[in-house]
Amino acid sequence: MPSSNEESHPKANRVKTGRAFEDRAAEFYLSRGFEIVARNWQAGHKEIDLIVRNESLLVFVEVKSSRSAKFGHPSESVNQRKQERLIAAARQFIAQSELTETDFRFDVVTFWEGKMEHYPNAFEARS
Repeated sequence: MPSSNEESHPKANRVKTGRAFEDRAAEFYLSRGFEIVARNWQAGHKEIDLIVRNESLLVFVEVKSSRSAKFGHPSESVNQRKQERLIAAARQFIAQSELTETDFRFDVVTFWEGKMEHYPNAFEARS
């Protein structure tokens, strides 16, 4: 009989691992003087993993990892469609927060072969 224990479920393990990588990314930003504004902020079906701020700079962060090269480098999954979803969610966050005099950027943080890679300003919001 299958176990009802969530920890043994593959999806639960992926979520737990993903949270651990998000925690590491958050620590990276905290160590550089950023504050965490939000984690796993949702706008409908769209989600932003981390939103961090340092003075007048607000950064929307996508965190990706991969256990093998089978699906390529994790940054490759931040394709145009994913970027468009992140941009739409960021626009909604900005509108709801009524932010002014703030600079914005999109970062990607990947975990690949045991190492964290940081891609600041990985893509720009398109009109």
